[in-house]
Order: sequence, then structure tokens, then C-alpha cells
Amino acid sequence: MTSRASIHNGPAPEPCPERFNMARYVVAGPAARWPDKHALIVTDGAAPDTATGVWTFEQINSAVRGAAGALLSRGLQRGDRVLIRIGDTPQFPIAYFGVIAAGGIAMPLSSQLSPDELSYIAADAAPRFAIVDAGCPVFDTASIRLSPEDLSGAAAPYADTHRDDPAQLVYTSGTSGKPKGVLHAQRSVWARRMMRAGWHDMRESDRVMHTGAFNWTYVLGCGLSDPWSVGATAILNAGDRAPEVWPSLAAQWQPTIFAAVPGMYRRLLKYGDGLREGFASLRHGITAGEALSPSIRDAWLAATGKPLYESLGMSEISTFISSGPHHETASGAMGTPQPGRHVAVIGEDGAPVPLGESGVLATHRSDPGLMLGYWQDERRTRAAYAGDWFLTGDRAVMGEGGALTYQGRDDDMMNAQGYRVAPQEVEEALAQHPSVAECAVTEVQIEDGLSIIAAWIVPVSEFNADALSAHCTAHLASYKCPRAFHQIDTLPRTANGKLQRRALKQD
Repeated sequence: MTSRASIHNGPAPEPCPERFNMARYVVAGPAARWPDKHALIVTDGAAPDTATGVWTFEQINSAVRGAAGALLSRGLQRGDRVLIRIGDTPQFPIAYFGVIAAGGIAMPLSSQLSPDELSYIAADAAPRFAIVDAGCPVFDTASIRLSPEDLSGAAAPYADTHRDDPAQLVYTSGTSGKPKGVLHAQRSVWARRMMRAGWHDMRESDRVMHTGAFNWTYVLGCGLSDPWSVGATAILNAGDRAPEVWPSLAAQWQPTIFAAVPGMYRRLLKYGDGLREGFASLRHGITAGEALSPSIRDAWLAATGKPLYESLGMSEISTFISSGPHHETASGAMGTPQPGRHVAVIGEDGAPVPLGESGVLATHRSDPGLMLGYWQDERRTRAAYAGDWFLTGDRAVMGEGGALTYQGRDDDMMNAQGYRVAPQEVEEALAQHPSVAECAVTEVQIEDGLSIIAAWIVPVSEFNADALSAHCTAHLASYKCPRAFHQIDTLPRTANGKLQRRALKQD
């Protein structure tokens, strides 16, 4: 008897309308139905009872259309790339959706990026516009520079874009040593509807509290686009985000869904007091960005009485494997493909492996949430596919019913604070220090549910961990910087000279 292949093919998702604009879907649609309802509440962690800003859906719609009008009045053309590097304020999503509303391509960037990283991205994408705040480092670009205060103009209509038109260019860590651009279509937000049934179950009546910053793509998606598209209220904190503040913030603002990375749940369990009382209003918590330890999930349930649902994704497709309130996940599995996803586990021959065998997790190229491709890199885009399957680089085993057990990365990609980081990026920055002869970095687990990036250095002469740490801080985003430095005589390599990062973890 032939074993069944590791393929899970759910019913086809509802097709995205041909004429479709992401910002119109997320902002204008809800504004027409619930104009006076609270769309966004911004709190201050230092003063839990204080709302520093409250916006209705119509106010958000007006601000987004005004931002689009301001950009168009300055000459924005359909398909122009617009770099957005603003601090952690509500101005960021206004700028982001305003660019898309006008028919431009939004480039959301973290304020943690170093001047080196920012300059590289600006040179690689050649944006025509750059929306930056006063604290933005100087970078060489031909962009028209605007401040957030410039994004106030006459309200413009939403651009009549096609579902396959590009809407956003997201830069993520690249194995070449430099960030890589991931280009997404307008339809990518429509594909997030599959997360509703398969993961977070957001509804019009929900109040969704996210622990992240406004300028993070995890927040732009799960913390804003998803709740707004169904008429739910988003609650974000612009103040202190220490674990101690969240129980009192939750008690005050009564969220029904709480979103964070696994590391935040671990810190809440360790440092947060009064979890059961503070999170009494929750229906459930959700998490993504890195693998969730079963012990953290179980401890959260015991501490709060509320379930915690995990999702796996990546910049190229967002989340697509989940656990959720509408289906039970087999013991030991991280989740199943969301309804509408066509997923397989692929072997070295490019074909699905039998159920129960290990391979690389893949999603079909027909998925409406899958990227258009890597920016100006057709070779890398083609290499990411095995036939019609996009290879995620995550190893997994598929069981009955599509249940997937996560086995880690097929490459050396690391997780840091919910971001994926390529070791080559960190190594390239470290190698620029004059005291470094050779170096290697990898992710190391230091306790259950907690991993850090660690570096191993073959020094030219003297070894100074503090100097190396300061060098990394100057050249890398903070989440990419190693938290531990080790001196080593030689790096472990194969007979062919290939670096063996796994051997470093055993050192």
C-alpha cells in the first residue's frame, strides 16, 4: 500500500475582487459601516488610565485620504516606492495606508535600523519619496523627503488598483549578508481573511491589544489591518512596554484578544503580577514571530485561564499555519494549515514526502497571500520554488488532518525578538571590526522559551567583548546584535571548509 503524500489542500478561498485596494479595504470599508466607532485607542504604559489618543474609523479614513492627497499633490505616481521611517507613533500607519491609498508602494521600516542598513535599503529600492521624522539618520537617496507633518492635504479618492498591483515592499534579513526586499500585492491583505477562521477569530465586537510598536509589520497586520477590516477596535501602547505594565493596561482597557511574541508571554509569566485578574476580559491570546514553547502555552493557560493560539509565518506569506479556537491541534503539533491554504511538506527531490516523514514546509504558488517576488532578484525568486511549491525553509512533519510538527529551520536563520535574522548579516558587520580575524553567529537557547544570538570570535590579537558589542550596536538594528561573545581559536568547519554553526551551539 502506498503511503499518502504530505499534502493538505483546503477548500479554495473566496477570490479577491479584481479591482482592489488594500487601504480602501482596511480603512474605507469599516468607516462606511461604523464611522463613529472607536478604531484605535493609544495608551501610555507609564499612566495606565490614560488614553493619549482615540480615533474613530471615520477619523482614520479622513487622515489616510488626507495623507494620500498630500503625496499626490507632490507628484506621487502609481507604483512609486515610498520609504517610511517614523518612530513609534500613530503617524506611521497613517503614512503607510496613505501611500497605498494613493497607489504607491509602501516601504515600512523599523526605527531600530542603523544608518548603514537604512542607506543600503534606500540604495537598493531607490524610493522616490521618503517619509521620515527628525531623528532619522542621513542617507543618500534621490527621494523627496517629507515629515509626518507634511501628510495633511485635501482628501484623495482611493486608487483604483488591481489586486495584483504591488502595495508594499518589506525588507527582511537576507542570507547574502544584506537585507532583501519582499514585494507584496494589494491582495495580500485579502488573504489574511484565512487567518480569521484558522487563527485569531477576530470579530466586530473584539478589542485587540497588541504589545508591539506601530512601525512593525506584525502590528500593521495583526494589530491594525486584521481588527479594522472586521470593525474591531485596536489598542496599542505608545509608552512603557515592560511586562509589569500589561496586566493593569488590560484591566483598564478590557481587550478580548491579546497579541504578542512568545518572548513577551514568557516575560509576563515571570514578571507580571495579577495575570488572571488583569486578563479576565480575554477570549484568548495569540502569538507569532518565533516558535512557542509548549511549557509557556500551558503556563499561560494555568495563570490566566485563557488559551493561547500560535501561528507560523514569514515575511514572504505572513502567517499560514495556526492553532485556533475553531479546531483542536494534535498533541505536539504547532498547528494546521489555515482554511483555504494549500500546503505540503517537500523532500529533496522536490516532491511531497509521505505522511510522517520530515521535509521542508511549502505553500502553493496560487496562495493569494504569497509575495510577488524578491525585489529585483528573479534568480532568488526562482530558487525559492520547487515546481509550484514555495519553500519556506522551515522543516516539519505532517500528520493526519494536516497537523504539522515544527522541527526548526532548514537553514541557519535565527529568531530574535520576533524577527528573523540571517547570521550572514551579523557576521558581515562583525567582520568589519579590526580585531576580528574570523567570526560566526548562531541562535542559542539559554532556557526554555528563551534564545539569544551569540557570536564566536577568532581575534586578530586582543578580544574585547564590550568593543565588539558597541560596534554591532553602531552598525545593526538592536534586535540583530549578539547578546553574548565568545573567544575561540578556530571556527568548526567541514573538510570542504563549510562553517558548522551547529557545532558552535555545543561548544
